[in-house]
Amino acid sequence: MPYTVVGSPISPFVRKVMIFMTEKGIPFEQDNVNPFAPPDGFREISPLGRIPALRHDDAIVNDSSVICAYLERLHATPALYPQDPLLRARAEWIEEYMDGGVVPVAGPKVFAPLVLRPMMTGQEPDETEPRRVIAEELPPFFDYLDAQLGGGEFFVGDALSIADIAAASSFVNLRLAGAAPAADRWPKLHAFLVHMHARPSFQATIQPILPLLGKRWVEL
Repeated sequence: MPYTVVGSPISPFVRKVMIFMTEKGIPFEQDNVNPFAPPDGFREISPLGRIPALRHDDAIVNDSSVICAYLERLHATPALYPQDPLLRARAEWIEEYMDGGVVPVAGPKVFAPLVLRPMMTGQEPDETEPRRVIAEELPPFFDYLDAQLGGGEFFVGDALSIADIAAASSFVNLRLAGAAPAADRWPKLHAFLVHMHARPSFQATIQPILPLLGKRWVEL
């Protein structure tokens, strides 16, 4: 039952799948595809031209959320989706809040201009607009996430779930861009990221990209 994750771990969505599989103990290989310069035939694998895709034997599964739910059905333990229907819905909502809310702001408006584009062009970025986004557009997201953590270590219940993996994965790219929630303003979110990013599954995806992309990496 071989698995191959198609896409670069620079992507928070690819990273989410890789961490999800690592936390479940599912062996996988990685095909480091760049969606901006994809190989011939990539659209046959990913009809929308996005990453990740998952090769499973002769089948292809697309979209990080679909992939993780698919793997959960095949590998039930350790469970990374709550069994309780309401708690599962909450976990899936936090995942969607990150994937559909935070990433569309943090990715193209902060990570791309400050990290990705300079890496590809060799030119220093104009930081004016990204810094405005960090100061004005991201804080409401941080406020919400800090409040959702409540008094616990995880977003849902007392165990690691897809919500935590999705949230912490997206913040890797913000840290690469030199942005992170301040401990004095968002103490619960800051503490959450400290312990999540220290997990071996995260370190295995963070450390390999730091030499290439870590010029602005901000410590927590």
